[in-house]
Amino acid sequence: LGSMQNSGSKPCSCPSFKLREVASMYFTMIAVFLVILVVALQGSAPRGSDFPYKVPLDPQGLLELSWNVSYPEQAVNFQLLIRDLQFGLLFGMSDRGEFENADLAVLWSDGHSSYFGDAWSDAKGQLHMDSQQDYQLLGARRAPEGLYLLFRRAFSTCDPKDYLIEDGTVHLIYGILEKPVHSLQAINISAIQGGLQRVQLLKPNITIPELPSDMKTMDIRAPDVVIPSQETTYWCYMVELPQDFPKHHIIMYEPVVTAGNEALVHHMEVFQCAAEFDSFPPYNGPCDSKMKPDQLNYCRHVLAAWAMGAQAFYYPEEAGLAFGGPGSSRYLRLEIHYHNPLVFKGRRDSSGIRLYYTSTLRRHDAGIMELGLVYTPVMAIPPGEDAFVLTGYCTDKCTQLALPAAGIRIFASQLHTHLAGRKVVTVLSRDGRERQVVNSDGHYSPHFQEIRMLKEVVAVFPGDELITTCTYNTQNRSQATVGGFSILEEMCVNYVHYYPQTQLELCKSAVDPGYLHRYFNLVNRFNDEEVCMCPQVSVPQQFDSVPWNTFNRDVLKSLYGFAPISMHCNKSSAVRFPGEWEKQPLPIITERLQEPVPHCPPAPGPQPAAPIPLNLGQLRRD
Repeated sequence: LGSMQNSGSKPCSCPSFKLREVASMYFTMIAVFLVILVVALQGSAPRGSDFPYKVPLDPQGLLELSWNVSYPEQAVNFQLLIRDLQFGLLFGMSDRGEFENADLAVLWSDGHSSYFGDAWSDAKGQLHMDSQQDYQLLGARRAPEGLYLLFRRAFSTCDPKDYLIEDGTVHLIYGILEKPVHSLQAINISAIQGGLQRVQLLKPNITIPELPSDMKTMDIRAPDVVIPSQETTYWCYMVELPQDFPKHHIIMYEPVVTAGNEALVHHMEVFQCAAEFDSFPPYNGPCDSKMKPDQLNYCRHVLAAWAMGAQAFYYPEEAGLAFGGPGSSRYLRLEIHYHNPLVFKGRRDSSGIRLYYTSTLRRHDAGIMELGLVYTPVMAIPPGEDAFVLTGYCTDKCTQLALPAAGIRIFASQLHTHLAGRKVVTVLSRDGRERQVVNSDGHYSPHFQEIRMLKEVVAVFPGDELITTCTYNTQNRSQATVGGFSILEEMCVNYVHYYPQTQLELCKSAVDPGYLHRYFNLVNRFNDEEVCMCPQVSVPQQFDSVPWNTFNRDVLKSLYGFAPISMHCNKSSAVRFPGEWEKQPLPIITERLQEPVPHCPPAPGPQPAAPIPLNLGQLRRD
C-alpha cells in the first residue's frame, strides 16, 4: 500500500499504520458500495440537455461522447454511450493522439466481473494503474441503445501522469476491447481496435443573443452526394444566390448533417467568391478533380466554418456578417471534408451549413482580418525540426493608421497552418507589454480547423500590436519547408472575426528579403557547399541547397528573431495603406505574459490505486 511506502521516520507525529489502513479501507468500501449501487441501476438515458456537446468517436458511430464543462468547478463531465459493449474500452487523451504516454480511463471485464480505473500508458504502450485516481466514475446506466458511462475529470490534477485539459484542440483516443482481460496490465494496446478524435473540450460559456423575428434561413447543402469509397475526400459544390439579392446580415449558422453520416462528415466551410467575376460555372464534385473549373479557386472568402463537435455559431447582437447587395458576389462554394477510413461504399449525403440571416441590419458589419505571416518562401523551416518557431506581426504603425479611434472588438478566431503546424498563438501587445492572449492552441492540428468563439471579446485600439506565433514539426522532412499556398508549403494565419468592419483586411509580415540574401551569403562563407545565388534561382531552390548543420539552423533562427520585416498593411483591394512598410523594425516587447499556473483541485479522500468494480452483469462471449 502507498501508506506503507510513505510512512515517515517520526512515528509519534503520524497516525499508526493500522489506523490509516482501516480508514483507507473504510472510505474505499463506502466508495465502492456507492458506485456499485449507482451503476447497477437500469434506466432511461440521461437527458441530452445535460450534455450539450456531442461527437462520434469511431467511424461506425458505436461510441458517442457527450460532455459539459463546469468552469466554477474547473471540471469536464463526460457521458460515453457504448452501443455495442464487448469486454470494455479505453478512453483518454494524449499530446497528439498517440496511445503511448496517454492519460486513460479504462473499463475492462474478464467476462464475469467488470472494473473501471484511471490509468496511464508508458512510452512502450504498457498500461499502469494511476496512483492518483482522477477520472471519477459517476455512474453507468443501461438503456435500449446501449450502456451510458458517466465520469468526470478536473481540467488540471497536478498529477504528472495526467493530461492538462486546456483551451484549444484536445486529441481524444479510444480503444475497444474485443476479448476478456483479467487485469489492466494484460491489455495489449497494439492489438486493440482504436482511433482518435479531435475536439475542443473547453467550449466558451457564451450567452446566446436574442434572434430577430424576421430571421430567415438558407441551406447551403450538396445534393445527394455519393461519398467516394476512399479515406479522404474534399467535395466542392457551387451555390448561386438569387438575382438582385439585397444586403443581409448573417447572424448565426449551424451544421446540417445527414442522419447516419455523423461520423463521416469531418468539417465543412462556405466560401464567398471574388466580386470581380460576373459569374462562376456550376460544379458538384471532388475539389481535386481535373474537371473542377479553375475559376473556383477565386472563392476563398470564408463565410462559415464548422468542424466535428462544434455547435451553432452566433454573431454578437451588435454585429452581423454582410452578404448580398452591391459589391458582394452572388456565388458561394461549399466544401465538405469526408473522412471515410472504413471505406464505406454507396453512402449518400446531403450535408451542409444552414445560414440564419436578417434584412434588419445590425449596428455593425462584422469583418474578417488576416493576421500572421505573408504567404512567401522567405519564411522557411529547416528539415528535421521538432519545434521551429516563426512569428508574424501586425504592428502598431499599421493599427494606428487603419483602426478607428474607438478600436475594434475581436469575438472569434480561426487558426490556420498546413501539415507541419503544431501550435498557434496570437497575443495582443500594448506599449511594449503583452496584455492578453487572443487565441491559443497548444495542441493545434491542421486536420481540425474551426471558427471558435472567444471566451471574452478582445478590444484592439490604434497603436496596439497583434503578434501571431506558429510552431512547426518537420522531423519527417528532408528538405526545407517554405511559406506558400501548397499543402506541403506552410502558412501561419489567424483569421480574426471582429466588428466594426474596417478597410484593414490583412495585417501580416515577412522577413526583409535583403536580410535573407545576407543569410545565404553568410552560409556560403562558412560552408564548403555553395548556395547558388544567381538571379534566376528562386528562394525555395536556395533553401534546398543549404546544408542544414547546427550553425545554419541557428543563424536562420537568429535572423528571424532580429531582422527587419516587410509589413503588409493591406486594404480589401490588396493595396497597402499609404506609408513606408519595408525594412520595419520588429516590435520591442519589454514585458511578457506570465504562463498560467495550473489550478490543482483539493485532494480527495483516501483513494488507493485500485480499480472500482462495476455490476454490469455478464458480458457477451462471441
